[in-house]
Amino acid sequence: MKPHRTGILIVGGGVGGVAAALAALRLGQQVILTEESPWIGGQLTSQAVPPDESIWVEEAGATASYRTFRDRVRQHYREHPGITPEAAADPFLNPGAGNVGRLCHEPQVALRVLEGLLAPYLTARQLRVWTDTEPVTVDVDADRIQAVTFQHGPSGTRHVVEAAHVLDATELGELTGLSGAESVIGAEGRDETGEPHAPERADPRDQQAITWCFAVDHQPGEDHTIPRPQSYDFWRTYQAPFWPDRQLSWVYPHPITGRPVHRNLFSDPSETAQRGDFWHYRRIVAGRHYRTEVPDVTLVNWPQNDYWLGPLVGVSEEEKARHLHAARELSLSLLYWMQTEAPRVGGKGEGYPGLRLRGDLTGTDLTHGLALRPYIREARRIRALFTVTENMIGVEARGTQQGAEVFADSVGVGQYRIDLHPGTGGRGYVDVASWPFQIPLGALLPVRLHNLIAAGKTLGVTHITNGCYRLHPAEWNTGEAAGALAAFSLERAAEPAQVRENGGLLADFQALLTRLGVPLAWPDAYRLTPSPGF
Repeated sequence: MKPHRTGILIVGGGVGGVAAALAALRLGQQVILTEESPWIGGQLTSQAVPPDESIWVEEAGATASYRTFRDRVRQHYREHPGITPEAAADPFLNPGAGNVGRLCHEPQVALRVLEGLLAPYLTARQLRVWTDTEPVTVDVDADRIQAVTFQHGPSGTRHVVEAAHVLDATELGELTGLSGAESVIGAEGRDETGEPHAPERADPRDQQAITWCFAVDHQPGEDHTIPRPQSYDFWRTYQAPFWPDRQLSWVYPHPITGRPVHRNLFSDPSETAQRGDFWHYRRIVAGRHYRTEVPDVTLVNWPQNDYWLGPLVGVSEEEKARHLHAARELSLSLLYWMQTEAPRVGGKGEGYPGLRLRGDLTGTDLTHGLALRPYIREARRIRALFTVTENMIGVEARGTQQGAEVFADSVGVGQYRIDLHPGTGGRGYVDVASWPFQIPLGALLPVRLHNLIAAGKTLGVTHITNGCYRLHPAEWNTGEAAGALAAFSLERAAEPAQVRENGGLLADFQALLTRLGVPLAWPDAYRLTPSPGF
């Protein structure tokens, strides 16, 4: 089998992988980008998650390339022939008018924008993108990845790629696992990290819940009820020990206080209801933005379809497949419950049969109708040269210290609460304030393998700090820094670890990131403002 050769191989075409590719391509390098699903874009597309972003995203704390992505999403909607003049003229247009973030939009729009950003490099043959492709073996010699073997699609065709630098941007850290790189899965213990919110002892099986998202619109007077899911009887009665009611109910624990919260699907169907119901929470299409009749569409990524009955990392393929199937069944059961049994607002009957799956927006119209892939919050993480712990960024953990720890090797910034969804180890939410933080270069570098770079959720964070480094802009920034690092290392004929160790190389690399539009520090006005609650 003749191998493919490239300067930079990026395994995983999600948010971090695409950002890594764009950075390396802008710096003139040859790139192969692989992705296990049919769509590149990860959280933004195949997982169908509207961006969770910094509260200051419109003004600070995002890279120039991420801003370009956001601008192009808005431009896509402005060019829609049916959009209202008012919506088109809004400089901060929120296509879905969802209240979870400033840019709630359809996943297939994000896909088109990302493909458009990469298109010129495909034309020039500087980039090759292989979808429906997953790594199966990694050849390592002398602490270097020599080659990665991939399997493509249902045909099972295999390809071997040799590259100078290999970036792991997979959703679950599959490449890191296959490479034999020292790594961590699940929760570290407080005895190791000293983090206030870590469990007392490590638990590799304690991993954040996954969520199989789906999009729905509502057609009153019509019946779009799906077939009764096979596992419905289980899910309609299931209640976790840490949950205040059955999972299929409108009651869930507040992530910060733990107190029971009641939220209806429609607390008020009018356009004034921007708080208090699920419909407006992650709405991705707002009919009011169009001159012609366009139905609202909301994205269901709610407490009710978080799946925590078993982990995906560090288990057999059979167990992993079982949990993926169960997560899909949970989401279908939630939809069926909403269509048939959910209490309606004001006690006016049960069920909303007019809820209609919109698999046409998520690439699954002819199959199950949910997102192409589940939303993954936590991956296998490298044992890094430097690991970010809660004590470096958590407001409570920092005590009287103002602001997060400052990293001299910063390659970017992020801002979000430490937000852990219920875990497969049997605990509920962990949701605590954090300071706006930096991304240290040392967190992208494994302790041993010379040419492996973390380009997404596989970076050197803990189970706890993953809770704020996992969101869209931070994952993008991590990937962009990783792609730029690989390109810089090739251009300077230096190992990635040498860039961190050599003061001159580090200064030059950080100057390069600045030229690319990557902020390396927060201005004090932001740096000293902790993430708010909700």
